[in-house]
Amino acid sequence: MDVVLGILIGLGLAASAWAAQRLVWNPRRVLSPEGVAMQAALHAATATLPHLRRGLRRDTADEAIGHLRALLQAPAVALADREAILAYDGVGHEHHRGGDPLGGLLTSGRDTRVHVETHLQCSEPLCPLKAAIVAPLVVGDSRIGSLIALYTDGGRLRIEDTRVAQDAASLVAAQLELAMLEAQGERLASAELRALRAQISPHFIYNALAAVASYIHSRPEEARELLTDFAEFTRYAFRRERPHVHLADELTYVEKYLRLEHARFGERLHVRLEVAPEILQAVVPVLSLQPLVENAVRHGVEPRSGVVHVTIVGRDLGGDVELRVSDDGPGLDAEAARAALDGSGGGIGLPNVHSRLQATFGPAYGLEIESEPGEGTTVIMTLPKFRAGVRAA
Repeated sequence: MDVVLGILIGLGLAASAWAAQRLVWNPRRVLSPEGVAMQAALHAATATLPHLRRGLRRDTADEAIGHLRALLQAPAVALADREAILAYDGVGHEHHRGGDPLGGLLTSGRDTRVHVETHLQCSEPLCPLKAAIVAPLVVGDSRIGSLIALYTDGGRLRIEDTRVAQDAASLVAAQLELAMLEAQGERLASAELRALRAQISPHFIYNALAAVASYIHSRPEEARELLTDFAEFTRYAFRRERPHVHLADELTYVEKYLRLEHARFGERLHVRLEVAPEILQAVVPVLSLQPLVENAVRHGVEPRSGVVHVTIVGRDLGGDVELRVSDDGPGLDAEAARAALDGSGGGIGLPNVHSRLQATFGPAYGLEIESEPGEGTTVIMTLPKFRAGVRAA
């Protein structure tokens, strides 16, 4: 295989060298003068893209301005925002620079049409520039800047020069609009990521994978089962099109979560599950019970070296459902319990569940915490057995 790969690479290099030699010996057979000009224009246009996709700023304008001048084939080119020159290249660079007010070269404007100035009045008496084509940079419906092609002879401007300037400005504006859209997309993605992190703890992901890894050599079959549980649980957690599920579905994935935690803690974690069958079809926000169970494991089991019991009980209260998640860990005082529920204690799981329950079912429902130092903690979730308009996906 190595020999064959070496032969193929050698043939590729030889072919490349032969093509390059042809281009040097007889370039006109490869590209006509018009083709060479088109290739240069395309190169200049595409070379501006990576710079302007980062937005219209002094640094990006400096990087793009030389390519824009090559594209416009003008004696000088300036790129400006609505008030100042951002970058300048070409004739007159001694007294026209990036950072100068736009009024030193042209009057700023809000017009979205191309403007041709055939009697340019420069503030520098010896400036050779006599004419300019000002093509606006329009993003949405607003002019955010200008692409300016400058000439030393206003009498020789052609209609083609105006069209090229307008097309180049459209190219620049398109890249700037893409930059704005990408920035909005990044902000939206960040917000969604924060929401997902509020639903599934990175702490759990790390520990679950560590537990799977510890089983790979000693118990490979169990490691595969745990990895399947992990994959199914995370798929459930990140499935955004399911805002509400039946309690039975939530319990299925709570059990997968607990199998992963049992692989980590072994006999230190004892779980009892007791849920009335008649409430299994109640609709709950997705990932509403799991954070309560995770909270019991983290604060009940992790700080202690002995055995901890976690109990999940579901009761039918007639028109309502009550779910209790209890641990016999160190417990909380009243102030710490309030902080855990309102988010001032630093956690996001319980406040996230409480706010989603109230947003779905109203202020009469949500979470309560019962706890005392040394006596363990119980988190109580109350919700209606049925609510019109709230359905499982």
